[in-house]
Amino acid sequence: MALDSEGLIKLFSYYRDAETRGCGLLMRMMQRVDDPEAQVLFSRHVDDETRHAWLWTKRIKDEGGLPVPVPDGYQRRLGQALGIPRSIIDLFALTVVVEQRAEARYKEHLASPLCDDKTRAVLNAVTKDETWHISWMEEWMLKMAREKGEEQKVKDTLARYREAEQEVWEEIKEDEREWLGFSFSDTQAAQSAV
Repeated sequence: MALDSEGLIKLFSYYRDAETRGCGLLMRMMQRVDDPEAQVLFSRHVDDETRHAWLWTKRIKDEGGLPVPVPDGYQRRLGQALGIPRSIIDLFALTVVVEQRAEARYKEHLASPLCDDKTRAVLNAVTKDETWHISWMEEWMLKMAREKGEEQKVKDTLARYREAEQEVWEEIKEDEREWLGFSFSDTQAAQSAV
């Protein structure tokens, strides 16, 4: 069994939506950080996110479709779980945690027997970038925290965000199981769907 075009378009639209939302958040963060080096890093990251959104858009078009509206369940639930970030460091922590989820999700999809060659090419391209995104964001966040003497506070924030994100992700996996009949996070279930 393989996902039909409609299922693929929904899934790719979800990935596309996540990339565009990430780009929007980065653009807002960029306005709050004056450091020229950070501006370069943000610009490269924004470029990657918009390219990823385009790659998913192109993949949708390759399936003969157009992007479909995506419910904002993940973002809404994560926002409810975490509350409003209070500082730029909180925004960095949020971005790191969400980028880590994206990387893990893309790797789960890559490992699935349902991953076709065209999708594999896109997933390989975006996963490579996600690794760099996490690295620079985490390093910069810790640099800012050290400068303010808040390194432990940031580590605690990251731990709290990761815990909340994991709880939200468990709910999202349930939604996915209802939507697709399995979750890519459930390797055994994904393999039996083939």
